[in-house]
Amino acid sequence: MNEKYNPIKSVDGVAVKCPSSYKWRLEDLSAGYAGRTEGYQMDKARLGQVIGLDLKWKNVTTEDASAILKAFNPEYIRVCYLDPKEGLFRTSEFYVGDRAAPLYNCQTGLWSEISFSIIERGIELVKTDESYDEVYEEIIKSQEKNNE
Repeated sequence: MNEKYNPIKSVDGVAVKCPSSYKWRLEDLSAGYAGRTEGYQMDKARLGQVIGLDLKWKNVTTEDASAILKAFNPEYIRVCYLDPKEGLFRTSEFYVGDRAAPLYNCQTGLWSEISFSIIERGIELVKTDESYDEVYEEIIKSQEKNNE
């Protein structure tokens, strides 16, 4: 795919090869007391949302595989990515899930694919009800403490 259409502009400020597959996910984070009532009604108690990206590169040379895996190797990375919900490129901090790289052909040095997910480190708080004020205050205090 042409790099002009790459949904990932950069990882820690460095351009990366365009993935063969790019799947954006929006995950809800619910309070610990969320769940179904005895009347089968769901009380989701959404506290926030986090972005996840499932990435895959197919038929990759050993050189490209190494560059991709090294770019996504740090514990936390800043990724500039295309966000379909916002309709623009955003930059957020992510952590990387387990990586997989099955070998296709050792003689040619091609890997059938490199695949993994990246998950946004911080959350976007969602305020849905006045009764959650105390929970939000705790989350904000915790985030401020972590940022010190």
